Amino acid sequence: MTFDSAQNDPAMITVSGIHKTLRGQEVLKGIDLQVGHGETLAIIGRSGGGKSVLMKHMVGLMKPDRGQVCIDGREITGLQERQLGPVRRKVGILFQDGALFDSMTVEENVAFPLREQGMRDRKVMRQRVEEALEHVSLSGQGHKMPVELSGGMRKRASLARVLASQPECILYDEPTSGLDPVVSDSINHLIREFQSKFGVTSIVVTHDMTSAYFVANRIAFLRAGSIYLTGTPETFRRATDPVVCDFIEGRSRGMDWMNPTA
Repeated sequence: MTFDSAQNDPAMITVSGIHKTLRGQEVLKGIDLQVGHGETLAIIGRSGGGKSVLMKHMVGLMKPDRGQVCIDGREITGLQERQLGPVRRKVGILFQDGALFDSMTVEENVAFPLREQGMRDRKVMRQRVEEALEHVSLSGQGHKMPVELSGGMRKRASLARVLASQPECILYDEPTSGLDPVVSDSINHLIREFQSKFGVTSIVVTHDMTSAYFVANRIAFLRAGSIYLTGTPETFRRATDPVVCDFIEGRSRGMDWMNPTA
C-alpha cells in the first residue's frame, strides 16, 4: 500500500482567521493553525471548546463565517459541494463511534468508500481491503458483522476503511475514547505507524493526554474558541501556566469545570 503525498506546499492543512457562530454563541474566534505534511498534531481542550467544530471546518463539513481553510494548498471555503469531492479524498476521518454500517460485513464496510469513489476493478478493490485489514491486524475478520466485534476491533475496522482510500491526511476524533488502556495503546501505536510508514499527516482530537504525548509532534490547546498554546509535547510537560496545568492534570477548581470559558 502506497500513498501519494505531493508536498509542493509545506502545509497539508492551513486554517486562517476562522470564525464560527452557532446558535448565537461564537464557537471559533479567529483560529490560525497550520499542519505540515507528515506531521501529527494533537488538538486538546475541554468539552465545548470548539475542537469538533474546528475539525469539521478542516475537511469542509462546515463553512466558516469568516476566514479560510486550505487543503494541500487549495482554498476550499468557496467551493461547491461537487467541487469538494476530489479535495476531500485527500483527507480521511476516523469518527469517534467508528460509524460502521451494521448491515454490512467488515469487508463491505472497508470497501464502501472505494465504491463511492467509483472503483469498479474488483481485484484491485479486494487487494486494497485485504491490505488495509492486515495493517490494523484484522486479517481474516472481513466476513464478520460489526456487532460481532469488540470495541477495539470496531475502531480498527473503521481505521481500515479510512486506510483503504489511501488519504494523505487522517483526522482522528477521540480515537481512544471508550477503550481500555491496552487497546488505547494499540490504537496510539497504529497512529504512529501510519505516520512513519506512509508519511500520513494526522490530526488527533483528544482529551487523552497519554495519547497526545505519545502520538503528537505538536499539540494545540484550544480554549473557549481560541488557540491558547501550541508546542511540542515537552512544552506541555514543562508548562507552568495554571490554565494548562489544570487541564493536563484534570483539576476542576471547584465548579469552574461547568464553564468551558473559565
